[in-house]
Amino acid sequence: MGGWVYILTNKPNGVLYVGVTSNLSRRIWEHPEGVVDGFTKRYGLKRLVYAEPHDDMLGAIQREKDLKHWSRAWKVRLILGTNPEWADLYDQLV
Repeated sequence: MGGWVYILTNKPNGVLYVGVTSNLSRRIWEHPEGVVDGFTKRYGLKRLVYAEPHDDMLGAIQREKDLKHWSRAWKVRLILGTNPEWADLYDQLV
C-alpha cells in the first residue's frame, strides 16, 4: 500500500501543516469537514497546496518526518516549485 505526504495551509503564505496518509482524498476531505480535532481545525487549514506520492507508507512516514524538520522557507520553496499560485489541489484528487 502506498502513502502520501501533503501540506495544508489556510491561505497563501499562511500557517503550514505537514501530514501523511494512505488515502489522500479521504484525509483531505476530513480536514475541511472538521472531522479531526487538533492543529488543522484550530487554524482552519483546509487548502491542500502540496501532495507527494510514495510507493509505501514507510517511505511516506520518513519523508513527513524529514519535512517537519525543514525550515519554513524550505517548505515554501517546495510548494512554490509545483504550485506557485498556492491553489487548492483537492479538486484534482476527485
